[in-house]
Amino acid sequence: MDPERLLVGVPRETFPGETRVALVPTVIPALVRAGMDVVVETDAGIRAGFPDEAYEQHGARIGSRRDVFEADIVAQVRTCGANPDAGRDDLEHLRPEQVVIGFADPLVCPMGVLQAAERKVTAFAMEFMPRISRAQSMDALSSQATVVGYKSVIMAADRLTKMFPMMTTAAGTVPPAQVFVIGAGVAGLTAIATARRLGAVVQGYDVRPAAQEEIESLGARAVMLPLQPGDAQDQAGYARELGPEFYRGQQEFMAQIVAGVDVVITTALIPGKRAPVLVTAEAVAGMQPGSVIIDTAAERGGNCELTRPNRRVVTENRVTILGPTNLAATVPHEASLMYAKNVTAFLLHLVRDGKLELDLEEEIIKGCLVAYAGEIVNKRVIESLAETGVAGGAA
Repeated sequence: MDPERLLVGVPRETFPGETRVALVPTVIPALVRAGMDVVVETDAGIRAGFPDEAYEQHGARIGSRRDVFEADIVAQVRTCGANPDAGRDDLEHLRPEQVVIGFADPLVCPMGVLQAAERKVTAFAMEFMPRISRAQSMDALSSQATVVGYKSVIMAADRLTKMFPMMTTAAGTVPPAQVFVIGAGVAGLTAIATARRLGAVVQGYDVRPAAQEEIESLGARAVMLPLQPGDAQDQAGYARELGPEFYRGQQEFMAQIVAGVDVVITTALIPGKRAPVLVTAEAVAGMQPGSVIIDTAAERGGNCELTRPNRRVVTENRVTILGPTNLAATVPHEASLMYAKNVTAFLLHLVRDGKLELDLEEEIIKGCLVAYAGEIVNKRVIESLAETGVAGGAA
């Protein structure tokens, strides 16, 4: 490899249960044409179905973990913030001005960003990708949420004691399953579309009134809460935390809906906050025996009061509650394909004519940059650190 060319390193993910990989073989040629070489750690893609030979055939080199962290740019699924325990071992390999790209969990685990800043690393958090048209191809949160929405329905169908579609058989007509999806972001909308494809009758709910049209466009019925949430979303289009009075009314309304359905899929998240509890224990007690809840917000505490992360809970009335915390990693092939395209698009935005060009005022770069030249440069991360009693850098 030419020492004058930028080198991109792809390490094997070390977070427990993480099977995705940051770059897949098919994106390597585009990076090479743009003036970058790629080194991939041995077996980095094997769990997602991408063997070392495939990377070599597409122009990458296979190397050790040390080789990968000697690269100019390190592309990961989970950087230190999103991998606080196992990722600690990689900190000593980071060096000043090295670029690190990946999910960083910067609002929940801001210490990971602080550690990167202490190493004088240029760190980008893919969670902070601006939701603008120019950055659509780089929106990793949306691509992974698509996988989460799909897999949540597959899990529900597997656990439910009924079939999803209506069927007319010699033994009579089998009615369709009733599915209720809470949250109409990318994960929720994908869950709605998937459940509809499987033949279920679907209802959807979102705190944002603007989501009603999106829910109905997928053939589901939009359930509207007879309360005014006020300003229910922030400037980035994400749900905003609302007051306790609104949440109490919301919980009572949810209890009425979930009592009449077979499957509840919850996807409601607020960036940097604990997930709102929308389905109470009392609401679960009123559900039909054999019903299933898939709580995709389990990693942030869960939208269901009884959810336990990565555990199966079966209530007295035989409602099964599952709280998976890394659903995208259960479909690693497609999840990696989509994530790799997001990262590649971002790399091609950063690198021009084989040179790394960081315009700190450009909207996409400014939005994702969390650590630069020894300082934390994202205001929201600084505020999160302040809440933990740790001083951050300059915003």
